[in-house]
Amino acid sequence: MTNRMELSGTVAKPPIRSKSPSGVEHCRFWLEHRSTVIEADLPRQVYCRMPVVISGQRSTTFTHDLVQGSSIKVGGFVAYQTGRNGVGKLVLHADNITYI
Repeated sequence: MTNRMELSGTVAKPPIRSKSPSGVEHCRFWLEHRSTVIEADLPRQVYCRMPVVISGQRSTTFTHDLVQGSSIKVGGFVAYQTGRNGVGKLVLHADNITYI
């Protein structure tokens, strides 16, 4: 089975950096994507806003210069997470961030 996603866009909100009790660094942010794709031979406007998290040493390395408005391409895997309010969402767990 494959679970791999790449999505480009802009950072929609300021990144939130934190450290877990075990000392693992995390950076969370929202990625906003807008594009036009062809579906059924017709152009379609596409919009999505997806939460992204990057953890570990990569968190510091890849997000050092990350700010709201940064244009980036993110690669990683998608996982379902349930928030404290009980509402679930898909989250992109990044292992690579490229500035564009």
